Amino acid sequence: MEESRGEPHAIMIAFPYQGHITPFTNLAIKLASKGFIVTFVHTEYVHHMLSQSHHNDSSTPVDFFRDARKSGLDMRYTTISDGFPMEFDRLLNMVEFWDSLLRDFPVRVDELVGKIIQSDPSSVHFLIADTFYSWPVKIAKKYNLVNVSFWTETALVFSIDYHLKLLKEHDHFPPMDNSEDFINYIPGVQSISTKDLMSYCVAAIDPTSPEYSFVFGTFEEVKKADFILHNTVHELESETLLALDQKQPNYAIGPINFYDCARSIAVADSLFSKSDCTQWLDSKPSGSVLYVSFGSIVQTNKQIIEEIAHGLLLSEVNFIWIVRADAVSYSDTDVLPMGFMNEIKDKGLIIPWCNQTEVLSNPAVGGFITHCGWNSILESIWSGVPMICYPVTYDQPTNRKLVVDDWKIGINLCDGISVTREEVAYKIKNLMSGETSNGLRQEIEKMRKILQDALKIDGPSERYFDQFLKDLKAKILA
Repeated sequence: MEESRGEPHAIMIAFPYQGHITPFTNLAIKLASKGFIVTFVHTEYVHHMLSQSHHNDSSTPVDFFRDARKSGLDMRYTTISDGFPMEFDRLLNMVEFWDSLLRDFPVRVDELVGKIIQSDPSSVHFLIADTFYSWPVKIAKKYNLVNVSFWTETALVFSIDYHLKLLKEHDHFPPMDNSEDFINYIPGVQSISTKDLMSYCVAAIDPTSPEYSFVFGTFEEVKKADFILHNTVHELESETLLALDQKQPNYAIGPINFYDCARSIAVADSLFSKSDCTQWLDSKPSGSVLYVSFGSIVQTNKQIIEEIAHGLLLSEVNFIWIVRADAVSYSDTDVLPMGFMNEIKDKGLIIPWCNQTEVLSNPAVGGFITHCGWNSILESIWSGVPMICYPVTYDQPTNRKLVVDDWKIGINLCDGISVTREEVAYKIKNLMSGETSNGLRQEIEKMRKILQDALKIDGPSERYFDQFLKDLKAKILA
C-alpha cells in the first residue's frame, strides 16, 4: 500500500438554489469540523445575492466562512461564473439557464477544479457535487478524484429518479395519459400513485428539453458516483435506503442543518434579507401563530393567494406569512388582495423572508402552511410543528405523500381540485386545535425524537457520517 499522499481536501459545488445551498453549506462545516480541508464554490451570482442580503453592498468582498476559520476550521472559498451577467433573470429564463448549466457550465467547473488542485498539490482532493449536476463523473475521472454525490431531498424522490428507466419501461415516464395508476415495482418503494410523483414525472416533458436531460441524464450519471449522501434519517426511509444500498454506497446523514457544529458557526447562506419576527412572536400566546411560507422560488396564482388570505381572516388565527414580491409572477408584485393589510391589524405579520428555523422553533408557533420543500419539512419536524400541505411543483407532491399519508404529521390544504377560503379556514382550525390537531402533534413528537436522536453522538446519522468518512479516507488515501 502506498503511503498517504496528504490531507483530504473537499471541493464542494452546490446547485444554485436556496434549498440546495443551505444543506451544502452545513455539510461543508460538518466536514471541516472533522478535520477536512474544504474549498466551497458558489457561482458569482449566488455570491452577489448572498452579499446583498447580508451586507447590502455586493461590491465589498465578503468572507462567508470567516467565523468558521476563526473557530479553527480550514475552509476556503471561491466563486465561478454561471455564464450570465448579474442582471440576467435566472428564474424568469429558467429553461435558458438550465440549458447553459448542462452545456457550458461544466467547462468552467473543469477549469476551476484544475486550478484548485494545482494551488494545493500536497492535499488529496475529492469532489462533492449536488446530485442534480451531470458533470461530476467526467471531471472526477479526468482529475482522478473520488466522486461524492450529495442529494438534498428525500430518499423516496431519489429512488424514483434513480429508477426512471424502470418507469420508462412501464410507460410511467413520460406518462401516457393523465389517468391515475399505481407503481409497485420500484425496489424499496411501497406502492405509490402516479398522482404523487414529482411534477416532472407527471407532466409530459419534451425529451429534448433541458429539464428532461437534467433529470434523466443526471440519474444515469449518479449511478457511477463513488458515494451518495442523503439529507434524511435512516429510520424515516429505511426500506428505500436499504434497497439503494444494494446498488452502491448510500449514507443517510441528515438532517444536516441541525448538527451542533452547523448551528454554532455563523455562515451566510440566505439569498434573501431576513426580517426579525422575534418581538412580534413573543407578544403572542404559546401555539397561537400559524406560519405560512411557500419557499424561495415557488409561484402560484392570484386566485390561490386570495383564497388563502381570506381563509386566514376567517380562521381568526394569528399568522406570519412570507410573501415574496415574485410570489405570483416576476412582473406583478401586487400580490395580496386589496384592503387585506388593513384588515389583519395586529393578528398578522406580512414579511418577504425570515429565519425559518427560528420562527418555527418559537413557542408561539403552532402550525405551518407549507409548499412541502424538504428543508421546510425537516425544520418543521425538528420544531414539532404540524403542517398543512400545499405542494406546487418538483419534489413537493411526493413529499406531501410522506407527510400526510405515511407519517400522518400534516393535512392537505384542499381535498379537491380548487382552493376555497372556507376550506382553508376549516383546515387551519383543525390544525391549530381540536382532535385532529392533537393526533398530528402526537405523531410529530415521535418524528421529532427520531430526528434529534439521529444526531446524538452514537445516533444513526452520526454513525453513518463517521462510516462515510472512514470509507472515504480508505478510498482516497490508500
